[in-house]
Amino acid sequence: MLLFLKENKRGNSEIESFRKMLLGDQQNICVLDLGAGSKKVPQSLRSIAKITRYSTSGIKFAQLYQYFCSLTPAEHVLEFGTCVGIGTRYLSLATKGRLYTFEGSAEIQKVAQRAPVPKNIEFVLGPIAQTVSKVLASIPSVDFALIDANHTYEGTLETFFALLPKTHSKTIIAIGDIHWSPEMEKAWKEVQAHPAVKLTQDFFECGIIYFDYPGEKSHLILEV
Repeated sequence: MLLFLKENKRGNSEIESFRKMLLGDQQNICVLDLGAGSKKVPQSLRSIAKITRYSTSGIKFAQLYQYFCSLTPAEHVLEFGTCVGIGTRYLSLATKGRLYTFEGSAEIQKVAQRAPVPKNIEFVLGPIAQTVSKVLASIPSVDFALIDANHTYEGTLETFFALLPKTHSKTIIAIGDIHWSPEMEKAWKEVQAHPAVKLTQDFFECGIIYFDYPGEKSHLILEV
């Protein structure tokens, strides 16, 4: 993992050019928040530049998710929280089959669909509670999933439990911002305690969940 991050320190040039373009876009759009919202940009009217700066994973963690996705069969990949589509594009590089990316705000999704979109990405618009069941019913299993959407206790656990029946021994689930709030801390602890979870890795900005591990149930705190 560390070698992968070191070798790709600057990220993907095409994706980072897209990020740079969005960071310079001062257009304001009306954002529909279906969860906890943004701490740094709480207003519903936000510039694309600020959304990109404050609500998108940086190169390191975007690639961290890409790396963990690559450890799975990566045929059925789900991302909850498209935002402007930068992390989505990184995940698409590791996806061998189909990447379903969920976003609640139509205006943000339009931004994510700018520039060429990889053919293995399918955009899903609407509240996750209303859209996830249809996607899960259409696929046999979930290989990798990133839960990084509404950042609430209820929403995080609802998504996690919706995914559980479709997981298998090689599934990996990532949860973003596990220490973002007391609510997220509580959700993370409950996920760690679930009997199906065999190993978790805490990278502070995110948590990684495994459902198969040869040793005793373990929870590791790591740095990248």
